[in-house]
Order: sequence, then structure tokens, then C-alpha cells
Amino acid sequence: MRGENGQNPPFGAIDPAVFEPYILKDPETMTVNLARAVQNAGKAASLWLEPRERGEVVDHVIEPVGDMVRTLSKVVEYWMTDPARTLEAQTRLMGSMMTVWMHSMQKLNGEKTQEPAAKPDKRFADKDWEKNPFFDFLKQVFLVTSDWASRLVTETEGLDAHTRHKAEFYMRQIIAALSPSNFALTNPQVYRETIASNGENLVKGMKMLAEDIAAGHGDLRIRQTDMSKFEVGVNMAVTPGKVVAENDVCQIIQYDPTTEEVLKRPLLICPPWINKFYVLDLNPEKSFIKWCVDQGHTVFVISWVNPDEHHATKDWEAYAREGIDFALEVIEKATGEHKVNAIGYCVGGTLLAATLALHAKEGNDRIRSATFFTTQVDFTYAGDLQVFVDEEQLKTIESTMKEHGYLDGSKMALAFNMLRASELIWPYVVNNYLRGVEPMAFDLLYWNSDSTRMPAANHAFYLRNCYLENNLSKGRMKMGGHTLDMRDVKVPVYNLAAREDHIAPAKSVFVGSQVFGGDVTYVMSGSGHIAGVVNPPYKPKYQYWTGPKPEGDFETWVSHAVETPGSWWPHWHKWIEQQNDKRVPARSAGGDQINPIEDAPGSYVRVRV
Repeated sequence: MRGENGQNPPFGAIDPAVFEPYILKDPETMTVNLARAVQNAGKAASLWLEPRERGEVVDHVIEPVGDMVRTLSKVVEYWMTDPARTLEAQTRLMGSMMTVWMHSMQKLNGEKTQEPAAKPDKRFADKDWEKNPFFDFLKQVFLVTSDWASRLVTETEGLDAHTRHKAEFYMRQIIAALSPSNFALTNPQVYRETIASNGENLVKGMKMLAEDIAAGHGDLRIRQTDMSKFEVGVNMAVTPGKVVAENDVCQIIQYDPTTEEVLKRPLLICPPWINKFYVLDLNPEKSFIKWCVDQGHTVFVISWVNPDEHHATKDWEAYAREGIDFALEVIEKATGEHKVNAIGYCVGGTLLAATLALHAKEGNDRIRSATFFTTQVDFTYAGDLQVFVDEEQLKTIESTMKEHGYLDGSKMALAFNMLRASELIWPYVVNNYLRGVEPMAFDLLYWNSDSTRMPAANHAFYLRNCYLENNLSKGRMKMGGHTLDMRDVKVPVYNLAAREDHIAPAKSVFVGSQVFGGDVTYVMSGSGHIAGVVNPPYKPKYQYWTGPKPEGDFETWVSHAVETPGSWWPHWHKWIEQQNDKRVPARSAGGDQINPIEDAPGSYVRVRV
């Protein structure tokens, strides 16, 4: 294509119109709005500083940042102490940069270039990341630099496995944070919207930033959904039932039957106390609890207290005795049944496994089958959460918890979000604070933001015995005066993993299947830690895999597994009926022996922090 004078047009084959949306047209209004945005940013800064000046908030960032610096300095040392390696690293980076420059020049001249196929990346979905030469160049420089930095970590020799894991994790966090998509002037969509609205988006974004810091009482609590659209007990956690008992650690909920007959064995669900139980009861369409009731289960759920300083000494055994054992006593009183089926989810499942081993030592046979949702009992392959747990970091966490007697829920929420920072942190930073766009209403993200505290004694025991020392699977965990041995657990086990789980990796769950002493059915669902579990039959989004006994290595099991479209829920229910399918007349909440305290979902779950 040539212009009227026969010369190549500006920017080669690139249409100059691509630059039109980036040209400022109303500098006066833009100036006023930038001043308003700065004013709102100042309010956000004040809201962050004031509680720190009053001593209400104490930041414990020195040690985590120091650990990152110490870890990555070992990578730097490896490449800088040998001149040959230094030259190799520099040459590799410069070669990549020259390739990007040459491709950019070829594009400007209208020539076709051959670039390596890239994986789809939501950060660079906007068309101008390719059409606009400036943003295309930024993207390519970022991609080759991040690849270069990642390879430096991967190819560093002499690192022990834990240090290498930490280095890879920290490098991913740095790369995710430095993406050009995270900054107003280097993100084409934000840039265009800033020009089109004369900076009104930044005014709204800085106002939202101030609001989110205020909501976090001095810490940034990034909003991921429209919180005004949901209320527990109103349009979430609405399956009918009653709180039939409570103590200092939990409430026990029994749900109203919907069938004339029910399975003789009641079903006890032990959810995690990191977040709240109603992930299994988000709404009637997604509710695993309601679905179980509709299949004829008499469902009991432990609703854990949102602890404060008074619960500081409640340890792992307290949660077993005052949670699971208390629930079993309530179930027997309410139904007359001594034997139950039990489900444990995530850390609730780890507690259930330990409690089963403790029961085996004490001759307690109340739990006759155990189902685990995305639960680890062996932490050898526990994934990126291991980055946060070594002796030095654990001492820091324990010291922090001593101040109030608990770990604030926001700290755990941040750790979980960091596992998928490119999905759970930075998109919201961009949309909320740069684009000024309110997030959409999404029930699962509302639940995710409804964080809970962790009692100091309980959390310290969990981190040290599970993540740090892996004592449960190795037969070294001590509880109730006994040394627990998972081989003593002989009851049938249904062990559900999720293929894309970042919290309880499918391989980790598979390896944990091999420590039980009885028959284990291992099933792998599609998706991750939550969506892999909350996959109802009425609208199945994912699939599940079944296969041989969970023996040998995980990869071999996967290669022989059979994929089935749809929800795993019916498969699990058939497994439950295989254990005992006898049915009895439906039971009312509390039966003849217990007067219910209040309607489900109860008061404990409504406590927010």
C-alpha cells in the first residue's frame, strides 16, 4: 500500500487510525479529573496510614520480603559469581531483545514476521496489544524478559528443592506484578478509557481504592464482587434446617428432610474453618447440601465459630473433640443412630482423617465411611502453599498470632489469592482502581471474601504437623495422648481430588490415598479446589475420572483413568448406597430429644471480620 506520492504510508502497513483513541482532546477536563484522582488517592493513603500511626495495625512485611530477597539472591549469586555464566545470561537476554526489535521494525515496514506461537493470555486479549506497535513492542519485551528471568531460576544449580520452589514462586509473583497490563499508560484498554473519559475512570478507581482500604480497616481488601447483592440466610445458605446444638467451637446444623424416607446412616459434613461452610450451600441450584437432602440423606453440618482472642488455645485436638466428636454425640441424640457417614473438605478433611486415626486408637467406630473433598493427608506434594511454611517463616507466623491469639483471615486470603495472582489479584486491581469498574455480582467470590480467623494453637499445629513436618502420613502426629497411624483407618474411603487444584494438588491427594489402611476409591474431578467440588448435576460444567486403585504413581493412574462427562455427585451417592442403602422414615430436626436453637444457617456463620 502506497500513499498519493508513491511513498510508503507512515508506520508501514499499520493504519494511523489505531493511534486516534490515544490522543488527548480535552486537556482542561483531564487536568481537573487527575487532580480529583490524586485527591482520592490521598484519602486512600491517609486511610492506610492512620491506623498504623495509632498502632492499631502493625505490618509484618519485613520477614516475608527478606525471605524473598534472600531466596532470589541465591539465584543472582549463581549467575554473577562466574563471568562465563554472567556473559551467557546477558547474551541470551540481548539476543531476545534484538529479535523483538527486528520483528518490530519488520512490522512497521509492513513485512510479515514469524513469531513463536504463544499460549492464550487474558492479560493481552485487547486487539491493540497486536495492532498498535507501541503496545505490541511492550508486550513482546515483557514476554521475553519474563521468560528469561524464569529460565534463570530454573537453570540455577545447587539449590535445594524448597529454595528452588520458593525462588520459582517469588519470580512468578514479580513477573505477574510487573506486567504492562497492570499500569494505566501501558495498558491500551485503560489508556483509551482514560482518554475517552478524560480521567473520570481514575477518579472512580481511586475512590474505590479508598473504600477498599477503609473496608480492610487499614489493609487493602480488594473487592472481587458486588458485596451488596448477597446476604447469608437471605439469598445464600438458604437450605431449610435448624441449629440443634452449639458450643464454644461450633454450631451443629441439621437440615429438614424433603423425602418421606431417608438413609438410615446420617451424613456429617466437616467443612474447613478457613472460610465458611456455605460454599456447599451457595444457592439452591448449586447446593451440595440441598442435593444430598433431596437424595434422602439426613444431613448434619459443622458450622465453625469465627474465632477471636478467647479461642487462642483451641488446638487441633479441641477441634476434633469439640467439633467432630461433639457432632457425633448430637447426631446420636437427634436420630438414635450410632453409625454415620462423614465428609471432610480441605483442612476439615485433614482433621477428619486425624480424628479417624484417633478413633481407631480409642475403639470409636461411629464413623463407618469417610469421604474427602480435595483433602491432603500427605503433604509431600502440597504445592505452592509450601512456599509459606519453613522454620523461619513459621516462627514469624507464630509470633504474629501471639499478638491477638489468632491469624487474621485476610492473611490467609492473600496467600490463597497469590497462588493465582494473575487471575485473583491483578485483574481486579486493573478493573477496580484503573478502569473504575465495579465488579460483577458472583456468589462464589462473595463467599471467598467472607474470610475467617484461625486460632493460634490450631493453626500453628496444622502448619507444623502437616506442611512443615508431614507428621500425619509419617505416623508421627500426636493427639489425645496417642501417636496416630493412618494405617489404622480401615473404613471405606471416597477420596475426591480436583485436576487443577492449586491448594490440594491432585497428585498430593492421590499419594495421600495410599496411607489409609482400608479400601480407597480415588476420583479426580475437572477444574479446581472449589469448582471441582461444586459441580451440580443439573448444570454440569466439568467431568470426572475414575480408575484403578490409587497405587503406584499418579501419572500412571491418570493414563488408565476413564473420563465421564458431568457431575461426580451421583457417582459418590451410589458409592454411599453401596456401603449401606437401608432407609427409614424421615427425621425432623432435633428429633424428640433436642429443642432447636435457631434456624439455619445459624449465627456463627454470620460473624464477619
